[in-house]
Formats: sequence, C-alpha cells, structure tokens
Amino acid sequence: MEQLTPAKVTPADPPGGSAAEEEKRRGLRKMKMVALSFLLGATVIFLLTSWAEAAGWPAWVGYVRAAAEAGMVGALADWFAVTALFRHPLRIKIPHTAIIPNKKDALGSSLGDFVGSNFLSETVVREKLSRVEVSKRLGGWLAQPANAERVTSELATVVRAAVKVLRDEDVQAIMEQAVVKRIVDKPWGPPLGKILEGVFADGAHHKLVDLMCDRAYEWVRDNHTTMLRVVSDRAPSWSPKFVDEMLADKVYGEVLSFVWAVKTDVNHPMRLALDKFLGEFAQDLQTDPEVMARAEQVKSQMLGHDEVQKLIGSAWATAKEMLLNAAEDPSSELRRRVRTGLETLGGRLVSDDHIRSKVDTWVEGAAAYVVTHYSKEITTIITDTVEHWDAEETSRKIELQVGRDLQFIRINGTVVGALAGLVIYTVAQLLF
Repeated sequence: MEQLTPAKVTPADPPGGSAAEEEKRRGLRKMKMVALSFLLGATVIFLLTSWAEAAGWPAWVGYVRAAAEAGMVGALADWFAVTALFRHPLRIKIPHTAIIPNKKDALGSSLGDFVGSNFLSETVVREKLSRVEVSKRLGGWLAQPANAERVTSELATVVRAAVKVLRDEDVQAIMEQAVVKRIVDKPWGPPLGKILEGVFADGAHHKLVDLMCDRAYEWVRDNHTTMLRVVSDRAPSWSPKFVDEMLADKVYGEVLSFVWAVKTDVNHPMRLALDKFLGEFAQDLQTDPEVMARAEQVKSQMLGHDEVQKLIGSAWATAKEMLLNAAEDPSSELRRRVRTGLETLGGRLVSDDHIRSKVDTWVEGAAAYVVTHYSKEITTIITDTVEHWDAEETSRKIELQVGRDLQFIRINGTVVGALAGLVIYTVAQLLF
C-alpha cells in the first residue's frame, strides 16, 4: 500500500489578512526598485566614466569610475546574498542558495531549541512572572463588577455546554457506581453514631424534643373524645358505663398533666431519660454489633424501597435541570453568588499581601513545573508546525515580512562599495 505523507500547509496569515499583506507587498516592491536604481545608477556612471576616460578626460574621471565600479560589485554581491536567502539567484541552483526553503526544517528545529533554551527555562519564567504580578493584576481586574459578570457569564456558558454534552445514562451510571455504591457499601452505624453523639453532646436535639413535646400535648388536648373511647373500649364488659367514663376522664387528666409537665419542664425526668437513651443509642451504633447490624438492615430496607430508588434515579435529572436553570438565569442565586465571590476574591488579591504572595507562588510553581517537564513538548509544536509548511510559501511569507528591510543591505552595499573602491583607487594612485 502506498504510504501517505502529510500534506504541506501554508503559514497562517496574521490578523488583518490580505489588506496588510498587500501593503507589505507594495512596500517590498518599492524598496526593490530603490535598491535596483542604485545599481543602475552605478552602472550608468561606470559606463559614462569609462567612455570619458577613454576619450582623454581629466584624471578625476578615474576616481569616479573606480567608485562606480566598486559600487556595482557591492550591489551585485549584496543582491546575490539577499536573494540567496529566499531562492536560487536567476533560478540557477548554485550551492548554498535558497537557504530558507532548503533549510526550513533545520531552521524550525533551531527556533524550537532557541525558544526552549531562552524562553522556556524555569529561571526566566519565574523572573518574568514575579515582575508581572499576576495575582495583583488579576485581582484588580476581577474586582470590577463588569469583569466579574463577564467571567460569571463565561463560566455559565461552560457549565451549560458541559451539562448538555453529558449523556444522562452515563452520568446516572457514574453516580450509581462512584457515589451510591460507595455510600451503600460502607457501614452506616459508626459514622451515624458519631454524628448523633456530637449532636446530643451539643444539645442541638433539644429543639426537636421541644417540638415533639408540643405536638404531643396539643394532640392529647385536642383528642379528649378519642382518649375516652380508647379507655372505655379497654374496660371489662361487666363494668358500669358511668364508672368507665369516670375512669377514662381520670386517665385523660393524668395523661394531659403528664405531657404538660414534660412540655414545660426542661429538667423533667422523662426528658432526662430521653437524653440518656439517645446518648446510649449513639454509643451503641458505634460499638454494639447487634445495633450496628440492625442499622444495616434498616439501611438495606430503606435503599431497597421503590420511592428511594426513584429518588436516586432522578437525582441527576433534577440536578441537571437546576444547573441549567441557574446557569441561564443572570439573576439566579448561583450566578449571583459566583459573581459576588469573584469580586470578593479580586478585592482580597489587591489588598491582602499574604494571599497575593501565596497565589503568585502557586502560579510561578505551576508555570515552572510545566516548562521543566513539558518544554520539549511545547517546542515540538514549533518544529512540527514549520515542518508541515510549504517551503516556497514559507520563503515568500518570510521575505514579505523582512524583505523590505533587507533591501537596505543592497543599498548600503552599493554605497559602501563605491566608497571602498574610491579609497582603494586613491591609495593605489598615491603609492604608484
């Protein structure tokens, strides 16, 4: 099978594209004409002075002819040198010409090595970042409400895109495997007992006990008839009805007094017994194998219930809808909190030297780690990109960028050559 080779690509045009490129092309053509005019001028002067010298003109003509001749040589030599960078002069394949097309890959490799050695070194990166003061600039930028809103909007866009890309069944599977399964596999007794122990020790459960006592008292108070019917139904069949009613009313009064006492007295023996029971229960959940086993049974029964399974199955759908709604609504609580948090972070980065120092240290460390471990991969981007460029097009692009300035070499070669020729001719006349 024929081996496929990667297609050559042309270097990307800079922003501004064709208009800027056309302007540079016109400037290059103009400078080439200026350099050529210097060569033509030297040639014309050389021809005229050669004729004048042959016609017997005064000796000064020789000085001008020598200067013009040397100027022609300098102009031609520098034209050859400049042209040889980009193409074969006069399309003659002279060795060591068309340097850029022929040495494109080597130049790309050298450029990559140069960037890696001089720009992607840990010392250079740390020094540059320390001068830039990234955290302070970032903080000042984030502290502005418009910028915080912009970042929040971009984050919301990212969240929306990420949530929409994720497939519901994949997320559901991940939740069941990574979250639900881990929760189910671990015993609930000891951690639940630890939590309850802390709650009971702090007395945070007292408000719940107060609520239960209040509701118990209200139920007894509002269900007098029910209480009488329950006592009457439990009385012997031979007991007179008025006796049953008296007994039921007495029991109701005692029960009502009892729940009232429990409700109003925070140190009631019933409350103290409940606190003791709850404390012992929290300890048993952590240490008693029987209680822990029963807690596992309750867990299994609860998680196996149809409603619980439906709740687990719909958790992602509910969370997804909440995230999308919050991300799309600029006035949502989520976006408001994110925006406020970004502004607060920006203000602290500006005013708090300690936090700013920590962030700068983190940024410098992260950048240093990247350039230390991945500088080769980064510079490979330069090398690979240059290798895939078309040689002729690359040469043309480079010439378009720097060729105008290189034409001054031709102009200078003409002028310097003429002066050098004049000096040499003068010295020769004086010596000989």
